Amino acid sequence: MLTWTVIFLVVALVAGLFGFTKLARGAAGIARFLFFIFVILLVLSLVTDLFA
Repeated sequence: MLTWTVIFLVVALVAGLFGFTKLARGAAGIARFLFFIFVILLVLSLVTDLFA
């Protein structure tokens, strides 16, 4: 899942560089969403490993 976050982040940066603002905004939003899901899953994994 972190790979998808990096892919969408790169797409957003390239699209922003070439001036495709709608595409860049959409890709950045997806990358941000996937990043927060990744962080939540990481925290849940650490908490469950702590109590296991």
